[in-house]
Amino acid sequence: MASAGRTAPRPTTEATGLSDIGFPLPWFLPGAAVSFILSLIASGFVGRALRVPRGLAWALVLSLGIILSATLTPLSEALAYGATGTATCDLSRVFLAPLGDYLRAGDERGNVLMFVPLGATIALIPRSQRRMAVSLGAILLPFAIETVQLLMPVLHRACQSADIVDNLAGLVLGLALGAGAGWLVSARRRGDRPHDDEA
Repeated sequence: MASAGRTAPRPTTEATGLSDIGFPLPWFLPGAAVSFILSLIASGFVGRALRVPRGLAWALVLSLGIILSATLTPLSEALAYGATGTATCDLSRVFLAPLGDYLRAGDERGNVLMFVPLGATIALIPRSQRRMAVSLGAILLPFAIETVQLLMPVLHRACQSADIVDNLAGLVLGLALGAGAGWLVSARRRGDRPHDDEA
């Protein structure tokens, strides 16, 4: 998710660039707002297509929009100074990072947490070929994101295999949490049903 590409020289004028305000993703919040609106609009169609409640469809679309807003919008250096990425892919890490890297604030933890809501919502979709198709798309999503970052250096992003590993870890964690939540809800509903032998 983070960028480690070549950075263009900063202008010597006194004008303040976007990166000077300390927020590296200036388009994230606008993208998240657009994702919220689009998720409300598309939730009915998606819910009917997946045969799930509209609320679950909304959460699914919104979680996808948040991911795309965080990963496929240009960094502040690209907007302020015209910095570009290296158009190369770092393949130095293909396994999980040490646990300590995920416990402190950083790209590793962010890349994991970003995919947890998507995994959780997918797990709540009833078992069907539709859920299998959505799950497959979610698995391919990190690879697609890194490919776009590689092919579009104008975003000033860094293609990294480590990001894919962390994204998939977050997806699996979300699937586990969603499945656990779904099981608890089902168990509670079964417990609330009156028994046949009750008068």
